[in-house]
Amino acid sequence: MKNILIIGAGRFGSFATMKLHDLGHQTLVIDKDESRINRILPHASEARIGDSTDEAFMKTIGVHSYDVCLVSIGDDFLSSLQTTFTLSELGAKKVIARATSSRQEKFLLRNGADAVVFPERELGYWTAIRYSSDNIADYVELSDGYAIFEISIPDRWNGKKVGDLDVRRKFHINILGIRSESGNNASYNRFNNSPHKKFQTHEMNMDVRSDTILHHGETLLVLGKHEHIQKFL
Repeated sequence: MKNILIIGAGRFGSFATMKLHDLGHQTLVIDKDESRINRILPHASEARIGDSTDEAFMKTIGVHSYDVCLVSIGDDFLSSLQTTFTLSELGAKKVIARATSSRQEKFLLRNGADAVVFPERELGYWTAIRYSSDNIADYVELSDGYAIFEISIPDRWNGKKVGDLDVRRKFHINILGIRSESGNNASYNRFNNSPHKKFQTHEMNMDVRSDTILHHGETLLVLGKHEHIQKFL
């Protein structure tokens, strides 16, 4: 369990807080807007009304005691930048800031951010990749063009052995695991975690061999570059 400070209770900050709460982490949410604080309070360990650009106020928080500080302010970049700088000056262990452009990213990194996230860009990329193929259920971006994809097994592969597909030589991708699903539920992904859409896992097989047989309804976890995955599918 970690102690996490979330500054900004807009949509991004609120969703992050709710997920952190579900994962069992301790959270403190700060926002100037009382109505936002009231909405997020049931999903946070603690929530306080306050101005994160006010150094005197931030000193009362004890930011150095938090494992991660998330600056999720999305509607006022100057406030986000000032908050990031203040957190760094007050000894925050790790500052993650939100940005909407590469220019904002540069300013944030130069003023105390340890890492920068782009929620809109990441969701846009995910949507484009997810819905440009009938077989991709989810993916996680890595680096240098590589990603881990969750793909449904095409009907033409039902009953075939992994070795017969020879995907590593033909498509330059690696099969990491095979996940079995229950019933006809849709695959779970991090952007749509409604309980009625989350599959029930029967088995996660991380020991995939050449004689492993693929079955309809299973999904593959594969590692590769985007262009190789598209050819693979």
